[in-house]
Amino acid sequence: MRRALLLALAVACAGCGGSKHTAVEHPAAPTQGDGYVLHPPAPAPSFTLADQAGRPTGPQQDRGHWTVVTFLYTRCPDVCPLIANQLGAAQRRNQDLRVIAVSVDPAHDTPAARTKFLADHQLGARFRFVSGTRAALRPVWAKYHIAALPGPQGTVSHSSYEILIDPRGRERVLFDAKVTARSVLRAIDSFS
Repeated sequence: MRRALLLALAVACAGCGGSKHTAVEHPAAPTQGDGYVLHPPAPAPSFTLADQAGRPTGPQQDRGHWTVVTFLYTRCPDVCPLIANQLGAAQRRNQDLRVIAVSVDPAHDTPAARTKFLADHQLGARFRFVSGTRAALRPVWAKYHIAALPGPQGTVSHSSYEILIDPRGRERVLFDAKVTARSVLRAIDSFS
C-alpha cells in the first residue's frame, strides 16, 4: 500500500512542471526505500545556491559524478538527520557520490548551523548543504516539487524524498524518506 502511494506521488510530481518521465519500481530493489526508476530519465533542474562555506553550488556543477539532491533543515527532530546519515554512509562507500542538501528553513539554516549539522553527522566535503533567502529557495523547491510549510513547535513540514542524478545530469531514481545507503549504492551499481 505504501509503495503504491509513493508511486502515485512520484508520478504526480513528475507530471507537474513539465517533466516528461514517470516512475517505475526499480526491478533490483525489492524493499521499501529502494526507490523508483524515473523513465525516461529527464534533465535534473539546475540551480545555484550558496553552500555552508559560501561557495556557489548546484547539481549542474557535479556533472561527471553521481549526485543526490535532497531537502533538509538543521533543526529537524527526526527524518532529516536519518536521511543525512544514510547519504553520508553511501558517500563513504562510493567516493564518486556527491550530495546537495537544499534547506527548507532558510531563517534558521545559517552557514554556521549548516556547518555544525554537517560536523555533528560526520559528513564530508562532498556533502554540501545549500541555502539562500526564501525568495531564492522558492524556485528551487518548485522545480523539485517540494512543499515547505511551518509545522508545530517550530518544525518545518516538508516533502522528504531524494533524487539520484546520473553523471550526465539526468534524474534516475526517486527515493522516499526511508532511503538507505545500500539502496543508493545498489541503484548506482544497476546503472553502471
